[in-house]
Amino acid sequence: MNFDSDYARNMATQLAQYDVQAPLARLDRNDASYRGQLDAVNKLDSALRTFRTAVRDLKGVGASSMLVNKATMSQDGIATAAVSTNAVPGNYQFVVEQLASQHQLALNGMQPIDVRDPATAGDFKIEIGTEQFVINLGSADADGDKQVSPAELSAAINQAADNVGVSATLVRSGEEISLVLTSDESGEANALTLSSTNPGLQTGIDAKMELATALDATVRLGGRNGLVLVSPSNTFDNLIDGVSLTFNRVHGADEAPLSIAVGQDGEATKAKAKTFVDALNTLMSAFDSLTASGGETAKRGPLAGDSSIRSIENMLNRELRNEFGGVRLMDFGISSDRNGLLKLDTAQLEKAVAANPEGFDQLFTGEDNLLATLESNLNLYTNSTNGIMKNRKESLNLMLRRNDDQMAAIEQQYDRSYSRYLTQFTSMMQMMQSMEQTQGMFG
Repeated sequence: MNFDSDYARNMATQLAQYDVQAPLARLDRNDASYRGQLDAVNKLDSALRTFRTAVRDLKGVGASSMLVNKATMSQDGIATAAVSTNAVPGNYQFVVEQLASQHQLALNGMQPIDVRDPATAGDFKIEIGTEQFVINLGSADADGDKQVSPAELSAAINQAADNVGVSATLVRSGEEISLVLTSDESGEANALTLSSTNPGLQTGIDAKMELATALDATVRLGGRNGLVLVSPSNTFDNLIDGVSLTFNRVHGADEAPLSIAVGQDGEATKAKAKTFVDALNTLMSAFDSLTASGGETAKRGPLAGDSSIRSIENMLNRELRNEFGGVRLMDFGISSDRNGLLKLDTAQLEKAVAANPEGFDQLFTGEDNLLATLESNLNLYTNSTNGIMKNRKESLNLMLRRNDDQMAAIEQQYDRSYSRYLTQFTSMMQMMQSMEQTQGMFG
């Protein structure tokens, strides 16, 4: 009998595989189960976070973001409006007499400033209203050539730590360079005043050119003989309660006043209500997919019977039927079917909001109302520090790591069994070969 090393290796492999077959199959099943659960929990976490984001966007910050008002204007291009939910409905007329502007000055024919003698180099003072800052001309010599070029002076102004609101730029026309200074803010109170202790620079200041005057915006409320309103900018914040207007151009001499009607934006309000309904239904559909009971033709969901999802569904069903601010969702045409999905009756919503806009507002917004309550309850699950979803994912990842460790131990067990069986078969075959050789001697 010849020694067959392949036979020994094949037998050692088969027996070693048999030794680890059962625990390896169990670990493979565990791995598939844990990974399936982790994937499902990630999908659940994503669905919850998407819904929470929708709730946060609708809730907004501060005042209500569900009840939408709008401003309708008789003419385009004269003004734009920002209307909050607390705007009082009404009709208003405006005539724009003057737009606000930033002060802008030009120092023409700029030449390098000699700063060889620090005692006579001087400084450059820029005043904006009641504030000021000073540029030391000697310090403005960035390249150390004892001259302050127009570019160095412009940079020193823009980079000054105590610059109180002026921007400098250079304008070139052929060989001539002009230093243009512009106040950052519009309005008469932000007019620029320039002075220098350097004689050469002061000469340029004395010959300055005013490119734009510092002006306040002037608007009349109520027509051409109405109430005069003044603002340092073209935006009049909260000009009317809940309404800020930005004016873009001046009225022509014979142009009709701008009429603005402030009132509810029914379409935008309905769109926000639909956004809420759609977000909730998307979440509930995700629950249905993850918890499907399965059957002959349908696959069982990876989180069927999951207690967390049952708790969330119970919370949602409770809060969606709760009363907030004395009203409920169903009062505004939002009801749920037997599967927990919401339905929106837009006609009823429009009628109910028109009759009770404050109630609609109080239903959704406020510290203790629907959106805030939903966000607070969802935070228990979605909190990135100690939320239930985070803890579940960490637990599953820990089980996967332990399973991997057990897999590694099984591999080591396989290696040990293989080595033992290979040694045993090799010894056995060598012994049988030796016996055959001995028997042949007496043949």
